Amino acid sequence: MNILMIGAGRMAEAIISGLMKQNNNLRLTVANQTDDVKRLELAKKYNINETSDWRTAVEQSDIIISAAPPSAHEGLFQELSPLINKQLVITVAAGIDTTFMQGHLPEGTPVCWIMPNTAAQLQASISTFVCGHYVTNEHRQIIEMILAAIGDYEELTEEQVHDLTAVTGSAPAFLYLFCEALEKAAVSYGISQEQARKLVTKMVAGSAQMLEAGYPPSDLREQVTTPGGSTAAGVSVLNEGNFTELIGAAVKATNEHARGRKN
Repeated sequence: MNILMIGAGRMAEAIISGLMKQNNNLRLTVANQTDDVKRLELAKKYNINETSDWRTAVEQSDIIISAAPPSAHEGLFQELSPLINKQLVITVAAGIDTTFMQGHLPEGTPVCWIMPNTAAQLQASISTFVCGHYVTNEHRQIIEMILAAIGDYEELTEEQVHDLTAVTGSAPAFLYLFCEALEKAAVSYGISQEQARKLVTKMVAGSAQMLEAGYPPSDLREQVTTPGGSTAAGVSVLNEGNFTELIGAAVKATNEHARGRKN
């Protein structure tokens, strides 16, 4: 199976790394016109093929994965359309949905939109995806193989992938911002940055394990928040600052921006 990866950024590398660990029978080619150094590094690191011109590799490819920026896709699809012949086309770009792909590629092209997150670098992403009209069961097996190489996944409708872009794709940045704030607060009490990083990281990791064990977040919050206690005082400050409403507004802003990225 020949896979062409257009792009050589972090997400492209995450997918390449996962696939090479999972399946040595794949033949991958990485193509990137804007960063020769990175492309060559990836080719050497993972022992895969590389080219500075992705157009030359389309004919020999069974699957084409685009990890290019969202704004590049209209022009990319214009150049790809005359070269393509029913290959499966996948994009991991925010806002580039299956409707957009089917509208810019030849009739009958099987397409898939995948939205992973940065944990794909550790094969720990939770990715959402949606398939286009012409995706067959054989294509689905390939798509799930690619998704499994970077973590777990859920198939949703196109509208749901749009609406959940912030929750699964961008919310890690919200969490990291929260962790930054906690680290800053910890350092203000006289410990080192390294100590603060360890304390916050272990706290988040342990909390995530509790969630993975199946406990509802509301139950876990109530377990820690004794009425009238110290934690309740802190939670009260967050509530007074409209913490929940702020998160909702951040999700909405992220989704609205992502929807406009392809234009």
